[in-house]
Amino acid sequence: MQNEYNKTRYNDTELLEFKQLIDDKIRMAREELDELTAALSSSNSNGDDAAIAGKTLEDGSATYEKEQTNQLAARQKKFIEQLEAALVRIQNKTYGICKVTGTLIPAERLRAVPHTRMSMAAKLKQVS
Repeated sequence: MQNEYNKTRYNDTELLEFKQLIDDKIRMAREELDELTAALSSSNSNGDDAAIAGKTLEDGSATYEKEQTNQLAARQKKFIEQLEAALVRIQNKTYGICKVTGTLIPAERLRAVPHTRMSMAAKLKQVS
């Protein structure tokens, strides 16, 4: 990736590298989502335990765990959607272009956060 600061977009070879990285991340994220979904469905099958007296604390703990797992699953779904959107940008050859500044996002940032649509400069401006 020579002199990427003078480039306006990544070439096809570079885009293929990012696509492979994103494909791997999607595969891992889907596996984790499957595990979370399995944990949720197995906790749903224990619903009869709520009728047993003296289980109030355990039920509260189980409910909290279920809520946490639901939140993790929702985040994982959103992450997968963001990664899939990045694949569309690769296909359109717009991947790696900051949506705020229009400049090329450094490859190091894209490797660390492959679904990002903003350079660090744009992201920091957004936070402040």
